[in-house]
Amino acid sequence: MQIGNIRFDRYPVFLAPMEDVTDISFRRLCKYFGADMVYTEFISSDALVRHINKTKAKLEISAEERPVAVQIYGREIEPMVEAALICESAEPDILDLNFGCPVKKIAGKGAGAGMLRNPEQMAAITREVVKAVRIPVTVKTRLGWDNDSKIIVDLAEKLQDCGIAALTIHGRTRAQMYTGEADWTLIGAVKNNPRMHIPVIGNGDITSPAKCKEAFDKYGVDAVMVGRAGVGCPWIFKEIKDYLKTGAIPRKESFETYLDILKKQILQSVERLDERRGILHSRRHIAASPLFKGIPDFKPVKIAMLRSETVEDLFRIMSGINV
Repeated sequence: MQIGNIRFDRYPVFLAPMEDVTDISFRRLCKYFGADMVYTEFISSDALVRHINKTKAKLEISAEERPVAVQIYGREIEPMVEAALICESAEPDILDLNFGCPVKKIAGKGAGAGMLRNPEQMAAITREVVKAVRIPVTVKTRLGWDNDSKIIVDLAEKLQDCGIAALTIHGRTRAQMYTGEADWTLIGAVKNNPRMHIPVIGNGDITSPAKCKEAFDKYGVDAVMVGRAGVGCPWIFKEIKDYLKTGAIPRKESFETYLDILKKQILQSVERLDERRGILHSRRHIAASPLFKGIPDFKPVKIAMLRSETVEDLFRIMSGINV
């Protein structure tokens, strides 16, 4: 599979862009564990063109995480083009356009998945961004706005005609948000459309190595994107890649091994930000990590971890967990 000049081995697995999750520390860990490509948090085009420092900081990328894609969102052509040029100067490998974020503050204002109610504007933005930059442009979107407007098969062709190099499809509508099950049949319909010639990347409910392999085998997608299942669990990429390569269920490492990985992630966040902000940023991963699921009477320990304000206190609590 190839996007622009970037070639991937068989069965590529990507880290999905997630706000407040896919910062540079987490991306580097996922890359270390086998992610074939990683994406930044999604970036507001309006904030980027206003040179908001917090937004510009999201453009930080490192050599060891390549290939890496920067993702932007917006609803107007001019700021999206200007933001695309700013992103290109940061030298990512790919520029991705977010037409799939379902949260109200974004989709409700017409950006992200809100664009699914205005496919002509989506195509116009895509066309102008593709013309403006030299790097490959890709799109991430959903099946449609709601169950009565699943437009993805026709929309995929229109986006391809705009010149994008690949298309990622989350198998839910905007109305579903993240509820219910992802519908991979429509993702497969796009991939198997004889008029489609660009890579199609599937996203949604990839929570295990077996589900990832099913996505490749049953629906024929060119790549699979892992989102929420990677939060607090960057080693899922190694498990998936090992399974795709061998067909054998991956051997689980010790609890201490996985705990050390989470500690490393916390330390990287603290080093990049500061102790207070680094710990705050890490709480989402601690809360979501499957590492702690099933431990008897764990709720008080979890609360204590999420209330910790220093690395010393947090690591002390972690080291005292009995499994």
